[in-house]
Amino acid sequence: MSDEPLPIGLREVSEATARLRGVAVRTPLLHDTLLDALVGARLLVKVEPLQRTGSFKFRGAYNAIARSTAPAVVAWSSGNHAQGVALAAALLGKRATIVMPADAPRIKQERTQALGAEIVFYDRARESREAIGAAIAERTGAAIVRPYDDLDVIAGQGTVGLEIVEQAAELGLLPDLAVVCCGGGGLIAGCATALRALLPQIRVYAAEPAGHDDTARSLARGERVANAPGVRSICDALLATEPGELTFLINRRLLAGGLVASDAEVCRAMALAFSELKVVVEPGGAVALAAVLAGRLDCRGRTVAVVLSGGNVDPDLYARVLAGC
Repeated sequence: MSDEPLPIGLREVSEATARLRGVAVRTPLLHDTLLDALVGARLLVKVEPLQRTGSFKFRGAYNAIARSTAPAVVAWSSGNHAQGVALAAALLGKRATIVMPADAPRIKQERTQALGAEIVFYDRARESREAIGAAIAERTGAAIVRPYDDLDVIAGQGTVGLEIVEQAAELGLLPDLAVVCCGGGGLIAGCATALRALLPQIRVYAAEPAGHDDTARSLARGERVANAPGVRSICDALLATEPGELTFLINRRLLAGGLVASDAEVCRAMALAFSELKVVVEPGGAVALAAVLAGRLDCRGRTVAVVLSGGNVDPDLYARVLAGC
């Protein structure tokens, strides 16, 4: 593995923190004794469903768009990045176009439009969102804001990790382990950058849905590998086909490994987040908690930071989850 410096470090995350100050929410770091008892550890749960637009994605979107000089932006997303880009662009006085799969959750479509963005729908089974977005950018001069493979986006997401360390210290604690939801890898790449810089001994793990564990398998192989086509999951926010180039470059150096949770385990985590933390979490946002509760990692006697990454879930699906799936 190369010893060359990584393309992003604590300086960029700290600069993003300053840029987001007064704009993004410093979300809570919660603790619950029942959850602790279930895993035999002290869990510190970072609650990004309470972030603006309901997920961590606003952080990276705002940081990237604030640094761009283009008058308009284009992005592709199943919904959370879409909303983050839409709001960030509106706050910064820029036009936003979002390339979104036609089967994205209705709540994410409606909120993206309500934030003022134009949506261009595509068929995720037959069309390339990247190609559609690139064509729009070429035609309009808009800047592309990628959902994860962008250093400014990664730096913005890294503010989650920086806040975890600050908030844990305020409680007189230092996490031994951190588990972070992972799709394309932007959130965990940013978090790992901040966490490992501030707590060099911490072990950081990616958490993914079963069948979409491309980061876990890529870490084990030492190279990027893709998911098998056609595998479904309720975790619509985490269905990237393979790790990003930039994110994997970072993650293969900083992560201790990858964990996997089934849809049933995700549903249980969502229900426990509701009953114990009083927090609404979408399926993709609950994968890290699901993996910890399922015992995928030996947490006994440790202090473990767990990121709930988003809360934008369709009401009908959420009702089914609370009823026991």
